[in-house]
Amino acid sequence: MGLLKLENLHVALEDGTEIVKGVDLEVGLDEVHAIMGPNGSGKSTLSYAIMGHPGYRITEGRIFMGDEDVTELEANERAERGLFLAFQYPQAIPGVTVTSFLRSAINAIRKARNNGVDDPIAIPEFRKELLGQMDRLKVSRELASRYLNDGFSGGEKKRVEILQMAMLRPRIAVLDETDSGLDIDALRVVAGGVNELVGPEMGALVITHYQRILDYITPNYVHVFVDGRIVETGGPDLAKKLEAEGYDPFIPAGVEA
Repeated sequence: MGLLKLENLHVALEDGTEIVKGVDLEVGLDEVHAIMGPNGSGKSTLSYAIMGHPGYRITEGRIFMGDEDVTELEANERAERGLFLAFQYPQAIPGVTVTSFLRSAINAIRKARNNGVDDPIAIPEFRKELLGQMDRLKVSRELASRYLNDGFSGGEKKRVEILQMAMLRPRIAVLDETDSGLDIDALRVVAGGVNELVGPEMGALVITHYQRILDYITPNYVHVFVDGRIVETGGPDLAKKLEAEGYDPFIPAGVEA
């Protein structure tokens, strides 16, 4: 049984334009699900809706984490329950260092899981974990004291996204085209981080346009996403078929490619 469950999910923009048109999906712990689809199919909208982005309206359906309906919860409340989103285009936050951001996020989650009572991580413990994860993920230690994503290269931004995932240890991680713009070395680091973390305590939903990240992350399930819907589900071989044949065979008549 999936930990993250989407039931007949419909999502619209603020102007009422429907983008996601009825998605049913379950992602369990120790599972990797890949969603692959052409540009403009609604993949990023799906990821934002799962995380609770206020710019997208759920017009029908529900989102569950375990037995809890989180459809109406704010993004921070979903994070406290174990959801995490790695962005395709991580935003810079001038004035907030990577260290300060991560420690604040960890403490917020610890507080939520301690019934609202502050339970801050000890600074020596935090520092040891942070530096260890930075070394493992080949994130320059110099970035720890810099403002989050401010002036970072594309590869640095994506590595810091995976660093956040490693530090926060979510139950379900959603990666929205995290492979976008990465060179091969950064791609291997990102994929290696995902592979190490997925297990009995975490599952992942990898959203991508290309098959190349799946050369390094083997999904349990591949879902083809076209025009706001999942139109086909299969195993890892489905990703290779998409790489060879493209998305055209899965695009219904009357839908613009």
